[in-house]
Amino acid sequence: MNDKRAPAHDEHHRTLVLDDHALQAAATSNLDDGAVTPAFAEHRDDIIALLNDALATELVCVLRYKRHHFTAHGLSSPAIASEFMVHANEEAGHADQIARRIVQLGGEPDFAPDSLSARSHADYDTSSDLKAMVRANLVAERIAVEAYRQMITLIGDKDPTTRRMLEGILADEEEHADELKDLLEQ
Repeated sequence: MNDKRAPAHDEHHRTLVLDDHALQAAATSNLDDGAVTPAFAEHRDDIIALLNDALATELVCVLRYKRHHFTAHGLSSPAIASEFMVHANEEAGHADQIARRIVQLGGEPDFAPDSLSARSHADYDTSSDLKAMVRANLVAERIAVEAYRQMITLIGDKDPTTRRMLEGILADEEEHADELKDLLEQ
């Protein structure tokens, strides 16, 4: 039997059956769009906009963490400054993931420095006190956690690949927030 679907006697019991003709039509139209099929296109621009704001947030976080890494001072500053750099590098990795996904969706990642701060959900911080730095980073991580939770809810089943990527980033952000909370309690 050349048909890849279940034998005919099983089809009477199945309620979910793929439409092979619709699959073929969707897959062969607009091949230049890569993985983006017509059914997904309806939400693509909105998802790209959400991702570009998330990209701005991650980049601002990288800059804030790096500034704090290089300007931290005091008795416990070496360990905390080291943690700031670890977080900066992880946030840079998140930015790379998001930029890569924007391109996969047919968009352009917005790295424009002039608008980063305005598009970011989290603030840049110029604190010079170590405890204030930790607090500013904790607030930013908590903002990121909430932003990613809202994005995941908004995207839902519209784009499972982006949702899974955001869920992974969310887990990292929650871990960062826990680590910063622990530093603040020291």
